Amino acid sequence: MKAILLILVACSLSLSVIGQSGKLKKANDYFNTLSYAYAAELYEELIGSEVDSPELKSKLAYSYLKMNNVDLAIKYYSDMIESSEAKPKDFYNYSYVLKKNGKYAESDHWMSKYSDFATSDIRAQLFLANLDYKSKIDNTVPFFKIENLELNTASTDFGGYYNPNMDELYFISSRRNRAFVKNEWSWNANRFLDLYKAKLDSTNKLGEISLVSKVNTRFHEGPLEYAPDGKVVYFTRNNISKGKQRKDAKRIQNLKLYVADVEEDGSFTNEREFEYNSIDYSVGHPSISKDGKVMYLASDKPGGFGGADIYKVDILENGEFGEMINLGSEINTEGQEMFPYIDHENKLFFSTDGHSGLGGLDVFVALLEESSVGKIHNLAAPINSRFDDFGFNLSNDQANGYVSSNREGGKGLDDIYSVESTRPISFGVAIVGIAKDKKDSIVPLAKIDLKDEKGNILKTVTADENGAYSFVAEYEKNYQLTGSKAKYFDGNNKASTFSNESIIYADVILEKNPGLSLYALITDKKTGLPLDGVQVFFTDNLNDSTSEILTPVTGDFRRALHEKKLNDRGSYSIVLKKEGYFSKMVIYNILFDKPGQYDIHAKLDLGMDPEVKDLSEMIKINPINFDLNKYNIRPDAALELDKIVAIMNQYPNMIIELGAHTDCRASRAYNEKLSDRRAKASAEYIRKSITDPSRIYGKGYGESILLNDCECEGNVKSDCSEEEHQKNRRTEFKVISTGNDKVKVDNSSSNSFKD
Repeated sequence: MKAILLILVACSLSLSVIGQSGKLKKANDYFNTLSYAYAAELYEELIGSEVDSPELKSKLAYSYLKMNNVDLAIKYYSDMIESSEAKPKDFYNYSYVLKKNGKYAESDHWMSKYSDFATSDIRAQLFLANLDYKSKIDNTVPFFKIENLELNTASTDFGGYYNPNMDELYFISSRRNRAFVKNEWSWNANRFLDLYKAKLDSTNKLGEISLVSKVNTRFHEGPLEYAPDGKVVYFTRNNISKGKQRKDAKRIQNLKLYVADVEEDGSFTNEREFEYNSIDYSVGHPSISKDGKVMYLASDKPGGFGGADIYKVDILENGEFGEMINLGSEINTEGQEMFPYIDHENKLFFSTDGHSGLGGLDVFVALLEESSVGKIHNLAAPINSRFDDFGFNLSNDQANGYVSSNREGGKGLDDIYSVESTRPISFGVAIVGIAKDKKDSIVPLAKIDLKDEKGNILKTVTADENGAYSFVAEYEKNYQLTGSKAKYFDGNNKASTFSNESIIYADVILEKNPGLSLYALITDKKTGLPLDGVQVFFTDNLNDSTSEILTPVTGDFRRALHEKKLNDRGSYSIVLKKEGYFSKMVIYNILFDKPGQYDIHAKLDLGMDPEVKDLSEMIKINPINFDLNKYNIRPDAALELDKIVAIMNQYPNMIIELGAHTDCRASRAYNEKLSDRRAKASAEYIRKSITDPSRIYGKGYGESILLNDCECEGNVKSDCSEEEHQKNRRTEFKVISTGNDKVKVDNSSSNSFKD
């Protein structure tokens, strides 16, 4: 279909018997002037001759591509594609026709090969960025159903453009065989196109068909569009300027855009050319915004991205036009972007073979924002197929419309299909739900946040009067939902779109604030970040009831206290468990002496330690030293003992043995008694701050295990310094058990304990 509407050749040529070289030159002339039907006939005659070559086969294949003869295009590309003379453009074109034949894996292979060479080509970049394009398109739930129209013929029929009153439908057809008039064009040897109209009743049923009077010429007429007020019409036609040159330097008769006034009887008068028309490039396919102030159109004018691009131009109050602006690389590629249609919601539909699609021209849609182009989506089946799908158009209420295609099963070269909407146009998966309270009552007008896995808010909506809300999300993502409303506690839920379903249901349950509540934030003790997925076993010690809570990504939980009133007391045991972290338990006792929220983490440490292989990753415990002949706990010793208290409280099953030692001075009996007192003093310091004091015990070793050569018993005299004697006056500890098989202990003592 691309052949018909942007670069058209209107010429009549005959073939003669010439030599091979002359025939090749003639074939190349036809090829260069886009007379593909005539070029292909000559190239076929030269296959197997002395002038046959990979380049000749490439041109023959390309001619068949342009004539939409996919099988022959594949045949001749496959004959030359492995040749050293094959060029990147051959890889692209071969990929293109393979896709039109439904051979997607082979097509992607050659498109990948093309992308290796054409790294700056937008089509290559889009392909590499959307390698899963086929599965995404296949998984899109259809937006429309379509039906072939009775008005189609064995010729070319396409279009479907409403007049402002929506009681007439305009379309383009090559059905007319005009006697005594040369009515065949050399691109594909088909007849030229004329503009027709059909009556349209309120049920969208088509009636009488007639040629549009005083518009059609002996060449092509194409798509049209009325201004919203119905007073002006814009339409496409071959350049037919009388008395002036009609073809460019390559003898190509391009398209022009014409403007005409519409009389009360519907006739077109006062025809004039669009001011940006040129004999050197084509302009056509107009579509007017609902306010009548902007026209979207297609053109292959120089300065674009390649092929036909989509432009916009302001329509000024005096009927003149502003600057013709290219819509940019978000929409336009080196391929063909054509048939723009702007609907009443500012969605731009267009056909392209440059974006990754099912084959040939596919219909895409983009939401135009004030200063940019939004995300672009393929309309998927049944609008699109592996053939050319184009000319998409909808009624003002978007309930009905038309699309054209040369897909299999049609009546002619191109057919018009009616379109009926089956669901609103939205891409991705719908997450829908109801905001409720714990009694299953509706919570109207709640604010609902859609968040990603990290808790970042992606979208926010307000539930309606019935508590209903919805989001359009991407497939294969994990989302979080948070509902909030005054006088309610926030409600949370999760939604996973790893599904082929088009709708995911996820309600948010909020809880009414009773006036008193407990709130807790669980964090990673090492990083300070909130921890999600923590199993919280929350026990009310006064009534012995236990509930289980799983923390969301925010790492917190809230407990409404419906049963409590002011000046009541509360006692709660809280057990925290999470894979990869050490479990812990805390007890929270509180007097509810004022209304509001009580933050448990403000009073208790709710940080969780990541599991470690070695206790030394969490704490370094040094030997505990004493003054000469003393067993009182020094401040520096208390710091080390406090570390032991903390670690024993974290590991409620940990068992520790204390070993107390002296230096050599004084008698052995005295030193054994002194070390025993030091061991008992150290153990007693710890027992006061841990559960189950029996988990720690001590033993005095006196001077029996010295760390150096500072012996001085009996007649042996020591010349050691005070610092060297100090090393021997110590209390060390040995972890007998941690109560957790996963945790080893790197003991920093002198290994002085006896078995």
